[in-house]
Amino acid sequence: MTPLRQRMSEDMQMRNFSLNTQLSYLRQVSLFARYFGKSPDLLGREDIRTYQVYLANQKELAPTSIHIAVSALRFFFNVTLERDWVPAEVLPLPKKPQKLPVILSPDEVRHFLGCVADLHHAILTTCYAAGLHISEAVQLKPTDIDSQRMVARVEQGKGQKDRYVMLSPKLLEILRDYWRIRRPEAWLFPGDRTGHPISRDAVGQACAKAHDLSGLSKPVTPHSLRHAFAVHLLEAGADVRTIQLLLGHRSLATTAHYLPIATNKVCATASPFELLPRPAPTPPPAKPEYF
Repeated sequence: MTPLRQRMSEDMQMRNFSLNTQLSYLRQVSLFARYFGKSPDLLGREDIRTYQVYLANQKELAPTSIHIAVSALRFFFNVTLERDWVPAEVLPLPKKPQKLPVILSPDEVRHFLGCVADLHHAILTTCYAAGLHISEAVQLKPTDIDSQRMVARVEQGKGQKDRYVMLSPKLLEILRDYWRIRRPEAWLFPGDRTGHPISRDAVGQACAKAHDLSGLSKPVTPHSLRHAFAVHLLEAGADVRTIQLLLGHRSLATTAHYLPIATNKVCATASPFELLPRPAPTPPPAKPEYF
């Protein structure tokens, strides 16, 4: 590891960035340097602009991916190199398209989970029943399941925050059956490597396999189950503030993005077309009389 890379890594550690963010930022700066074939501290404003144009026009990256690259470069130049000349006007962020997730119906969730086998059935069911990120589900420990209070503890979930989520009786029954068979110790969902939890990639692959078996036309990922959890709660009458707490959202506005998807919210008001008077029926034409 070069001294410059080590310094950037330490800068992120001091600010308590998550490990995933650290690895992502380091990779983005490495790709930036590789593109020009120079150490990144030898590059300047015009190089940053050229690289962003390259990401948008030649690599054709999605706005979300460009956001990550821009954030990494901004941190590197402003914090690690202490150059306060990378404001928003130098590295403008592309506008993200506002897209609504495709939501599985309760019957589709039930059908999908019925196509998942063994260990993966328990963890994907937990993602839906508790509304967890896959990164949170793989980090669960047996001691996080509190059957007395009927909650599960999410320790240092996304955003590095602890929270409690609901533990439904049906999920508890599934987890108990799973525990009797697997007898996990350190991690509730252990991986193939001793002492490590199951990887997110392994769960993603199992999810893709179950999706193929299910025959569902809608896309299904572990995160789709979290989306379904939120929307199904809204449709069942739960208030947005409660769902915000369960999902661990920092802002209520983030949770409110689910409102346009919930059918009981979208369809609660009658269309003005229903209020229009029905046209009077047209009488059938009179038959001519010949006698």
